[in-house]
Amino acid sequence: MKLSVSGRATAAAVVAAATLLTTGSIAGAAPAPEPVAIAAAPDIPLAGVKAHLTQLQSIATANGGNRAHGRSGYKASLDYVKAKLDAAGFTTTVQQFTASGRVGYNLIADWPGGDANQVVMAGSHLDSVSSGAGINDNGTGSAAVLEAALAVARTGYQPTKHLRFAWWGAEELGLVGSRYYVNSLSAANRARISGYLNFDMIGSPNPGYFVYDDDPAIEKTFKDYFTGLGVPTEIETEGDGRSDHAPFKSAGVPVGGLFTGASRAKTAAQAAKWGGTAGQAFDRCYHSSCDTTANVNDTALNRNADALAHAVWTLSA
Repeated sequence: MKLSVSGRATAAAVVAAATLLTTGSIAGAAPAPEPVAIAAAPDIPLAGVKAHLTQLQSIATANGGNRAHGRSGYKASLDYVKAKLDAAGFTTTVQQFTASGRVGYNLIADWPGGDANQVVMAGSHLDSVSSGAGINDNGTGSAAVLEAALAVARTGYQPTKHLRFAWWGAEELGLVGSRYYVNSLSAANRARISGYLNFDMIGSPNPGYFVYDDDPAIEKTFKDYFTGLGVPTEIETEGDGRSDHAPFKSAGVPVGGLFTGASRAKTAAQAAKWGGTAGQAFDRCYHSSCDTTANVNDTALNRNADALAHAVWTLSA
């Protein structure tokens, strides 16, 4: 867990006091300008993220064991997320498309306010494969993005930039939903997106800590956060171009994101660095029926959810 809000406030007060002592006004001198306060991201409660995962698991169980594109479990997942956002004061839009002969949906949620010419987006794919509930892939990303959005509402955050959150359909069929969204935007509206942050599999049970290396400023934001935790990171390569950031990147939008690994095996060096089991997949249940709520590493999920919020607050301030 990162420094609490109260702890950060105390630290800020100490810095401000020291600044006043060293640069405060003296006779005949103009008073020092007051520093501009930048709101720190709140801690994202792991319990809140896991409560969403429990709901997604229940939805899958009640709908044939999955939340796949075109199936009842996907639509029920979308309805669950949308209800939470509507109740929190977001403006939500459901975008419909067709893929493989079935209707699919994207969910877009805008937080009122902020500069509409500078949009910071955070997103994740909400669909699973047909073989399982998809709790790590990608309930973890979807739940963390949802809880971060709800934290925006709880704190009444009013950033300089406009905040938009998204949950994509049919990612497992080839990034269909996110590509449809990007292609539906005018060139002017694509240019208004100052950054898109993607979260796909952020609670793998044998986790690594991988950061996308696409946009330097976004990459640094994430890496600085993990450095503050004392957690080393590596460049994300396993899923490069295989998740919903790819259509944004192709359209010229700066992108970044986090990942904890899929079917690739953790090396001995990575196990020495991060713990876990060398020679075993980061996620042994990748695209399998065992990708349930038991298939999540709480520490990785907690760290990545907080890193997500840190990036949203930092990049939108």
